[in-house]
This record gives sequence, C-alpha cells and structure tokens, in this order.
Amino acid sequence: QVQLVESGGGLVHTGGSLRLSCAASGRTFSTLTMGWFRQAPGKEREFVAAINWSGGITRYSDSVKGRFTISRDNAKSTVYLQMNSLKPEDTAVYYCAAAPKPFSKMVITTTLEYNYWGQGTQVTVSS
Repeated sequence: QVQLVESGGGLVHTGGSLRLSCAASGRTFSTLTMGWFRQAPGKEREFVAAINWSGGITRYSDSVKGRFTISRDNAKSTVYLQMNSLKPEDTAVYYCAAAPKPFSKMVITTTLEYNYWGQGTQVTVSS
C-alpha cells in the first residue's frame, strides 16, 4: 500500500507562489502515476495536474496551465506542485493522489482512477 503526506500549503496574496510537496512511502514510488487534485467547500474534488512514472509526461487542467508545474523526484519518493501567479479561485484543499497504473492506461483526470490519497493541505489566496 501507499501512504501520502502533503505539505507546503499556506496563505499567500494574489500573484504569490507556493510549492506543495507530497512524500510517498509503502510502495516503489517510480511505479506510480501521481496526481494533484483540489477541493473547495461545497464543490467537487477537481483535477489539477498529473505526471507519469518518469516525469516525462504531464497534464494540467485548463485553469492552471501556464501557472502550475508538477514534477517528481523518484530518488526522494516525492512529487511537487509549484504554483505561481496564484489567484483567489485557487483557494482549496489540495490533495496528492497515486495510482499503481501506467499513465497511458488511465483516465487521468478522474478521481476514481487513483487508489491512494493524502490528507490534504490548505491553500488560501487572499485578494
């Protein structure tokens, strides 16, 4: 099984930056497709970004393209989400997710495709 622990959330002003980290344990990290999702109060959990095992393939939601970057360091069993040019609408709890499946075999934006989830970290962007 996989345990995921997010960190790096906080409060920033509009236009600021945050870097989220997700540390994984319990399974060979390099075999996992990794993703980030977010959820605001009263809204469904939505896809943010995903990355394949090697880091060579990434995908982003339209709302964060050009502002967020997902990356991974397999030696550290950690996936990152660099968030720049933050907007108030980015305010949400951000969740790290993992799937023991190839990126190409997944509906990468669907929450049900992911087997493991972190506890979430709060990101708040003030205007």
